[in-house]
Amino acid sequence: MRNIKILLGKKIKETRKKKLLTQEKLAELAKIETPSLSNIENGKNYPGHETLEKISNALGVNPYELFIFDYFKSKHELIEEMIEEMKKDETLVQRMYQYFIMIK
Repeated sequence: MRNIKILLGKKIKETRKKKLLTQEKLAELAKIETPSLSNIENGKNYPGHETLEKISNALGVNPYELFIFDYFKSKHELIEEMIEEMKKDETLVQRMYQYFIMIK
């Protein structure tokens, strides 16, 4: 399993970007220092419960939502995973192409 600090940081960063907030603005809204937020988003630090609550309030989400990782993969990670699987199985390439044509 991947490090929870990294996953939490990615989730906070993704949520912040979806809300069109800069790190500086989110840090201001959460009343924390920008370098602290940066370290959290980069998976270097794990926020304490008070900081996590401040961040979730500033983002307008419940704290538990920042821990829902099972679906969370970046676009780059999804593409890389697909490429690796397609390298292993030629029929998968054909099926994926057929799905692509159907939904395009």
